Amino acid sequence: MWMGKHSFSRMVKRIERELKTVRIMIDLYCRHHHGTDKPCESCRGLLEYAMQRVLRCPFRKGKPVCAKCPIHCYKPDMREKIKTVMRFSGPKMIYSHPILAVRHLIDAQKQPPSLTGKGGK
Repeated sequence: MWMGKHSFSRMVKRIERELKTVRIMIDLYCRHHHGTDKPCESCRGLLEYAMQRVLRCPFRKGKPVCAKCPIHCYKPDMREKIKTVMRFSGPKMIYSHPILAVRHLIDAQKQPPSLTGKGGK
């Protein structure tokens, strides 16, 4: 389906914002738990994995936040790791990056797309 220039631009900005949010959350977690200024090897691997999941999301324009997605594209071990990071970093985002945190909360209120296709049938 063709999407107009405005819709495409909005989708790209949304994905860029989600990538930035994930990067910051992993940075916060790693700095506190692993005592490094830059993400350690394990956290870099998680970031790379999370970025690939976001960039390959089949929902594109209607992409929900991962926690509300009807498709669980994360491997179980990586899903647990990212949930741990988000549980730790989420509350801290309100203070360190309030605009990103609020935007993420707004995105989380949107209904995830249906897996059944157009019209929900």
